[in-house]
Amino acid sequence: MNTLALKVFTALALILLVESASEDQKRYDNYSVYKIRHPNQLQRQLLHKLTKQHESFSLWHESREEIHLMVSPQALPELGKYLNKTYARSNMFISNVQELIDNEQALNMKARFGPTVNWKRYNTLSEIEAWLDDILIRYPGVTEGFILGKSFEGRNIRGLKISYKTGNPGVFIESNIHANEWITSASATWMINQLLSSADKQVREMAESHDWYIVPVLNVDGFVYSHEKDRLWRKTRQPSAISSCIGVDPNRNYDSYWMVSGASNDPCEWTYAGPHALSEPEIKAMSDFVSSIKDKLNVMLAFHSYSQLLLSPFGHTDEKVPENYDDLMQVAKAYGDAVKALPYGTVFRYGSSAEILYPVSGSTKDWAYNEQDIKISYTVEFRDTGKFGFVLPPSHIIPNAEEALAGIEALLRECKKLGYLQLKYKV
Repeated sequence: MNTLALKVFTALALILLVESASEDQKRYDNYSVYKIRHPNQLQRQLLHKLTKQHESFSLWHESREEIHLMVSPQALPELGKYLNKTYARSNMFISNVQELIDNEQALNMKARFGPTVNWKRYNTLSEIEAWLDDILIRYPGVTEGFILGKSFEGRNIRGLKISYKTGNPGVFIESNIHANEWITSASATWMINQLLSSADKQVREMAESHDWYIVPVLNVDGFVYSHEKDRLWRKTRQPSAISSCIGVDPNRNYDSYWMVSGASNDPCEWTYAGPHALSEPEIKAMSDFVSSIKDKLNVMLAFHSYSQLLLSPFGHTDEKVPENYDDLMQVAKAYGDAVKALPYGTVFRYGSSAEILYPVSGSTKDWAYNEQDIKISYTVEFRDTGKFGFVLPPSHIIPNAEEALAGIEALLRECKKLGYLQLKYKV
């Protein structure tokens, strides 16, 4: 087959693969995303009323400065009425969400003609698990697989421990708790590869002087659903006893100030906290596992997207701060400075969730800090700040992961300087 024929064949194969993959998936044709700036309390209340119309409006991002709202084409007149009524300033930054999804899917399919794992595409759960199996075979002396437990649909929730020697402080990385945040598991797997194979002196030092516990995909059921049925699916997949709506926001389900603020009791909302704390088997499994090894853990990092933020406790209130707040800010600054110093020049802001983003209770970072005594605990909100939102093109995977690696290296260096990497257990 000559070069031209091969290119034609590849193009046709890509078209067929994309069409086949898209047949059963929810579509977002002409759904748009708006930035609504500087909302006051009245504007916020009215916006949240709009989001009760779940098929028409979806809240993508909220901060003190602006709200990102996805709107169906049929709901645009109602959004116009809201904007006229409140005089809120807005602009559309994504005109067609489905176009982003289609482009992402095409790039994913194209990269599948290359090596099995190459971080030029977003991998499925089965691909990630096969890759983990291979890692365990290739690095038997320093890796150990672990299973947190089983999901609602019966899938194993898998993790990988990397340890080069005894007596290391522990770092736990939780990834893809929100199903639609694919950049998180992509970055986590890239980091695993670097911790095991990089020849860079600083990376080697970081890899070998810490024990790493990494869960690439915590919300396994939701992650599979986001690949197969609905790219923007966020929650778990456990049915509700009081509604036809499915799933719980797992990052509102931890047993730490559960349902105090920033969470919903409506099963149809993205931020539904569940019928009770730890109602989701995935979060119960994570809770039990971390509780069993908490004396080995010094740092908890929860990977999320998007907004380019490093968020510390507390999330449930802005009326008080953690006792080591100044240290948390110093460590966060080190992360942000390291990321900004890279050629990409990406800027991360930092502060507590309630301070710079919005109130949120029942989240990983607060639970780790409050209930597990892990005093260096953050939510890391990856790229970007809104151009692509949750549908970040695969071309961002390696740059984003490089930023995460540099940021974490600086974060740990600062933690050591401040005395947070002292062992909590006897060797």
